[in-house]
Amino acid sequence: MNSPARSHPEHEDFPWTISVADHPPRTDSAQYKASRKLMRELVDTTDDWTFAPGPYQDHHGGGVWVKDGDGWICLFLPLGIEWSAQFCADPAKVDRVRQCAARVVSAFPDTLPGYASFGYDDGERLLGTAIKNADQVSEWTDSIFNASVPLPAGTHSGVLPKAAGYHHYPKPIVDIDHFRHDDFELFVTDEKGFSVAVVPVSPRGSGDGRVRVLAAHPSSAYAERLVTPSPAAAPRSAAADAEPEARAEDWKGAVLPADSPLARQAFRRQGG
Repeated sequence: MNSPARSHPEHEDFPWTISVADHPPRTDSAQYKASRKLMRELVDTTDDWTFAPGPYQDHHGGGVWVKDGDGWICLFLPLGIEWSAQFCADPAKVDRVRQCAARVVSAFPDTLPGYASFGYDDGERLLGTAIKNADQVSEWTDSIFNASVPLPAGTHSGVLPKAAGYHHYPKPIVDIDHFRHDDFELFVTDEKGFSVAVVPVSPRGSGDGRVRVLAAHPSSAYAERLVTPSPAAAPRSAAADAEPEARAEDWKGAVLPADSPLARQAFRRQGG
């Protein structure tokens, strides 16, 4: 055992402001609805889920539900792909995640038939199909192999002192750096030299050069865009917080036009 004399303190000297409370405006895909339904059914079969009790939100955290002789268990892949991060995702890098998931599931032969017993029939197709384009990245992002981690609202996106949410401490941002296209700059710099994390708002090749601010050093002027509510945004209800659905006006300030300095930095290696 280590003696107290050999212990040492640790602290964080580089804080961030991170935009995570709600998702950007979107329409739930059919794949996401099916994944969310299956996830909730699977977690309901367990009596030892680490993040119990619910109600649960569906976190895009890269979980893989597998079935062994004792029932269902959720394992974690190295990377989770947030919905808003998919537009900078390199299909080849996401495909490596798919291959990892396929190897995990193959070790648990009851898994895919188990999915089918709950009415989810896409598992075998998704695991067996190489990811080569943005549409396939999108489907994988919303599938049971990524949008699959049941978390209570506080654990998902809560802030202290009430809760410590995953999004605030900040693995979802770090994960992006491992699956983004090599020619997209996730971390850019504002006019004072402070770092800001941005992602595209539209798929690759769309011609849309706008970016959305995900995180910013608190000394950056862009941090205020993440923590200052839009005047047009109405107060959220408890019911809305249980299953967050974003309003476009809430996110207006965090989206930067294509000719902004940060957007130009983000896409500079793509020639635009």
